[in-house]
Amino acid sequence: MDFLGKDIPKLGFGLMRLPMQGSEVDIEQTKTMVDMFMKAGFNYFDTAYGYINGESEKAAKTAVVSRYPREKFTLATKLPAWAGANNEKEAQQMFFTSLERTGAGYFDFYLLHNIGAARTAKFDEYNIWDFVWKQKEAGLIKHAGFSFHDNAKLLDEVLTKHPETEFVQLQINWADWESGAVQSRACYETAWLKHKKPIVIMEPIKGGMLANPAPAVKDVFTAADPKASIASWAIRFAASLPGVITVLSGMSDIAQMQDNISYMKDFKPLDESEKKVIEKAQETLKSIPSVPCTSCKYCVPGCPQQINIPELFDALNRELVYANPEAAKQGYGFATTFFGSAKASECVECGACEAVCPQKITIIDNLKVVAKKYE
Repeated sequence: MDFLGKDIPKLGFGLMRLPMQGSEVDIEQTKTMVDMFMKAGFNYFDTAYGYINGESEKAAKTAVVSRYPREKFTLATKLPAWAGANNEKEAQQMFFTSLERTGAGYFDFYLLHNIGAARTAKFDEYNIWDFVWKQKEAGLIKHAGFSFHDNAKLLDEVLTKHPETEFVQLQINWADWESGAVQSRACYETAWLKHKKPIVIMEPIKGGMLANPAPAVKDVFTAADPKASIASWAIRFAASLPGVITVLSGMSDIAQMQDNISYMKDFKPLDESEKKVIEKAQETLKSIPSVPCTSCKYCVPGCPQQINIPELFDALNRELVYANPEAAKQGYGFATTFFGSAKASECVECGACEAVCPQKITIIDNLKVVAKKYE
């Protein structure tokens, strides 16, 4: 089937987790990684206005734009209208700032960044949809879409309202395929099967957590293929899905680049036996004790403190399931900073949430655990 980006190599270089030297990007290592990536036949680079406080876009200019002919690479960046802009002019200026930082002349793929929850309204309030399409008409954008962090129902609403969208960027990985919080499968099917929008995949390794999962899960993959890296299963799972433009890997060092190139240069989709291995890993992961929240969100509307309970439990499960307290704390920070949730410690123990929870979770006690761990 023909679709936008079908001929783009299925490994993209995400510039969010670049190698660092203290607080600065290790630009020489970044250049080496870019050269390895390009030499192997890959060409899609993904950055954003806010990545590394703007240093990611500058690194893209230094390591890619200034060193390769413009037609040889594909560059994507994003506009977060909900972050740091006080009015329409400031929000729209982000686009021109990104053009200046990257020196790219135009963007091949341009995204409204992180649509979801209350963030979605800012793009309407600041007329970003119309603004982006005007930039496309002016030749400064080749293809326009959005990245998304929310549920499939909202994704359907946004795509129905904006059928002009050319592509979407979604968090998709084998661990979140049936997740009630992330809804990888449901979002994928909404975008590709219902709305026929091709997909750029982000977080295929779930922020690195699927490169080093729980020992029981790791054993599943090692038994199936002792020579393959654990991360390779996650990248190949994502890249094997129909309708995928590319799979972004946020590589942080040369070793990660070497590993990704080793199995993606001559990419082969998962075969049936390998899909069975993924299914076994999913079942094994599911068996690890966690807060059994399905993200139905029945608890959210009635919370007088406006605590997004499922988001906070998703953060806690990053520690319980993946033994990654750092990722859990980061997830909690995102939930209470960008996703509009009050802090767990603001719970007044009214019990409204527990009264409607289909899973009969002891929500109040678990919120106390979250507050103690991450505040």
